[in-house]
Amino acid sequence: MVYTTPDEWDAHYADGRTFRHLTDAERHLLAEHVPAPNGGLALDVGCGLGELARHLADSGYTVDAIDYAPAALTQAQAHTIDSSTVTYLLCDIERDGPSSLPHPAYDLITFRLSWAFIHDRTRVMNRLRERLRPGGTLCVITPVTSTVPDSKRDIALDDEEIDLLRAGWAVTERLDADGLAFIVLRDPAPTQAGWCSGKGRPVPHALTGAGVVVTDPEGRILLGWSARRKVWELPGGKNDPGEGFDTTGVRELREETGLTADPAGVRLLALLMDSSLGIPHVTAAVRVTAYSGEPTVTESDLIRRWEWMEPADLPQLAQPLFTPSAHVIDTVWPGLLTSLPPVHRYPVAPAGIRQPAQHSTEAAKLQEAMVRRLIADGYLDAASPVEAAIRNVPRHRFLPGIALADAYDPMQAPVTKRAPSGQATSSVSAPWLQAVMLRDADLLPGDTVIEVGSGGYNAALAQELVGPHGTVISIDIDPFVTDRAQRFLDDTGYHHVRVHLGDGEQAPAQLAKPASVHALIATVEARDIPPAWINCLAEGGRLVVPLRIHGYTWSIPFTKRDGILTADSYTVCGFVPLQGPGRRPDHTVRLRGGEISVRFADGTPTDTSPLEAALGMPRTERWTGVTIPGNTPFDMLMLWLATHVDNGFARLAVDADLDTGVLKRPGGWDTAALIRDSSLAHLVTRKLLPDSSGTSLWEFGIHAHGPHADALADTMAGLVTAWDATARDARPHLTVHRAADTDAELREGHVLDKPYTRLVFTWNTGTP
Repeated sequence: MVYTTPDEWDAHYADGRTFRHLTDAERHLLAEHVPAPNGGLALDVGCGLGELARHLADSGYTVDAIDYAPAALTQAQAHTIDSSTVTYLLCDIERDGPSSLPHPAYDLITFRLSWAFIHDRTRVMNRLRERLRPGGTLCVITPVTSTVPDSKRDIALDDEEIDLLRAGWAVTERLDADGLAFIVLRDPAPTQAGWCSGKGRPVPHALTGAGVVVTDPEGRILLGWSARRKVWELPGGKNDPGEGFDTTGVRELREETGLTADPAGVRLLALLMDSSLGIPHVTAAVRVTAYSGEPTVTESDLIRRWEWMEPADLPQLAQPLFTPSAHVIDTVWPGLLTSLPPVHRYPVAPAGIRQPAQHSTEAAKLQEAMVRRLIADGYLDAASPVEAAIRNVPRHRFLPGIALADAYDPMQAPVTKRAPSGQATSSVSAPWLQAVMLRDADLLPGDTVIEVGSGGYNAALAQELVGPHGTVISIDIDPFVTDRAQRFLDDTGYHHVRVHLGDGEQAPAQLAKPASVHALIATVEARDIPPAWINCLAEGGRLVVPLRIHGYTWSIPFTKRDGILTADSYTVCGFVPLQGPGRRPDHTVRLRGGEISVRFADGTPTDTSPLEAALGMPRTERWTGVTIPGNTPFDMLMLWLATHVDNGFARLAVDADLDTGVLKRPGGWDTAALIRDSSLAHLVTRKLLPDSSGTSLWEFGIHAHGPHADALADTMAGLVTAWDATARDARPHLTVHRAADTDAELREGHVLDKPYTRLVFTWNTGTP
């Protein structure tokens, strides 16, 4: 019996049935090839009744055993004596993914009699190899087709499938365990994806056809393993007489995979022409965004298996991609695949729908109200190019599923993707902030602009500003985001925007010549300014970036002069952080069991070990007499404090659920703190009685703890009063130098060293 659903497996185990028991030969091979290291951690995928998991535990491993059949886990737990060494978890490794596992990495990952039931094997293998500790092993124990009857072919692997399994590993061994293949895989060795044109001279009728890019709701792309060509390829095939390419794509998708495409979600993106054995070959790139059904092998002589794969994994595929399929993929995700054979690409402009021709009446009213509010609040200049762009681009078309009122709320930044933890990883920025950043970028017709952090809407606004002769390149590291942005840009007629899948820190160096870009706009929070951003800018070019400085984020417009970036204005803001290798989290220390968090975002973290004792000492208070009206931002005070403290500047937060009152819990932002001499001081506020005009005022003060609390409180209070007397309305001049520049080459001011750059802040203060 071959099962295909969790319910069928659950019924199997609930009826008291099992499978082949662990043999002495398997035990011997496990002991020889994967002995447990000290503190060894193992993951058993598809554990069934837990026999292998218990054996691994007896061998010295601590084991996480997962299965998607509840009845199997219930019985496995009943047979486990020591629950401290084996943890059973209900988990579908394909649907839930490795993020649901309790440990980040393992010394051993096993599949016993279960690998043949994995559908998306390439994707699952790629994610699990990332979960191996250095020197770890992945072991697959599986029946082989030569030892099972034809009726059980689906539970076994043939030699070709085993070769696919072994690809991408530096060390592989295939052993025999009483007729089972015992496969040991070590040292992941990702390869560079290759290309293959297939075998034999194509028949004339096969010279025109369609390749279909279809993605599931998670953004994964469907590829099939061709048993004939020995390549991965997209659904698709030749045209029937009198048939259009979009119709061909829909038909071939249905015939090859069983998926039924919604015609409203089909787009013809481009025609691609190459030469196969000297004969011109034309392939249409067809994009399908809506379908029903599940992929099924319907032509087993052509396609052995369909898999949903992560686009980001394609550059390291161990087996080649069919060349026409690779060219079609490159049309959807430009730059994802490198070193492709040459091809002639002829983009097909989608029938874009611009506002207000087919705009709904409600959306048009909301858009008008949004523009008026932005002008009234000073974020948008009336009759400016940015105003015209915001009027032309239908924002709601980039936010499907978001209520129209929310899409056109000037202050809202709707989240478009979250991590499993719930943290936002992608959003469309609030209109007020987009208006400010585009104004600061000062785009002109014909300019070249790079956007780091994609979403579609902001790139469409930029395309409006640079016009048909300008260039907009939008970069994001997440294929879900780039796929979404490309689709929305195509649907709204902004097909000239180039959407690139890649690391935003480095990609500008690949996509633009040095000193050729007029503006670079980062729509993600950056901890530093990478060299590629500075190098690509032309003289006089603008870099608009949400830069995080000591834990606070400002959108800062820089101008490049003589290779140096300078800026004088700051707009406090919030963005999702830059992803990829450049992401650097804060150094965070939690005190009193997590009640208090101290975060160091820049500079060298101060020793916090004495603070537990310091917090037990009486509190020192200093009230500065410096006041500020309610609802008035004081972000420049934070920057003043951060840039006038040589060391020990941090941010402090108190967990509301654990608050015991030791510290006054700040509202809103984390508060500024100074840690020095085994003591801690932090900024606080208190509400005063309204003044003679009825305005509510708040006074700044300092709370301090520790053996040197008095001195530290005086130091911090002095900085607050100095800001009030000399710099309350000031903005520091900021100069960005290379990390290699010496102190003698820097302008006078406070220096903040980051990995790529040295930031110099110079405050033009008045006289007290």
